[in-house]
Amino acid sequence: METATLGGGCFWCLEAVFQKIPGVDRTISGYAGGQSPDPTYREVCEGGTGHAEVIQVHFAPDQVGYDEILSVFWQAHDPTTLNRQGNDVGTQYRSTIMPATEIQHQTAEASIRQWSDHFSDPIVTTIEPLETFYPAEEYHQDYYNQHSNAPYCAFVIEPKLKKLEAANIFTKGNAHPTLSV
Repeated sequence: METATLGGGCFWCLEAVFQKIPGVDRTISGYAGGQSPDPTYREVCEGGTGHAEVIQVHFAPDQVGYDEILSVFWQAHDPTTLNRQGNDVGTQYRSTIMPATEIQHQTAEASIRQWSDHFSDPIVTTIEPLETFYPAEEYHQDYYNQHSNAPYCAFVIEPKLKKLEAANIFTKGNAHPTLSV
């Protein structure tokens, strides 16, 4: 297994998307990229920790490559809005890639170059070193699957999943650029 650490707004959204990708074993919502040790959701939401809401995607590289993981990432959020995804505003919602290895770092840089042509505005996604990942509280894990009728899930996550399903990115081998963003 390999691990990808990604931030693209609310971690509930990214978690729900990546759980549908063939070759992904599990996802963990959490916090990374800040200076406060052992942050809580409340502290991260207040914006003073420097952490982003991120997910760790544990995947089998023989089934889905890191480049495919990044391809889904670009299609699952708007990487052109600085510190914002929809109504979620603040540095904790920044678009970020936190590579685990130098190869992942190089792949992330190449992916940004590749995907920049797919957006009318410049990509503002950062590539940040992953120093420490803090898993979020248990009630944040597998959130969409446990609370799909909650308003945020019904009005934000569900439409996103339907759009990505229509683009067939959840079909094995289709996680490449297919969605008109």
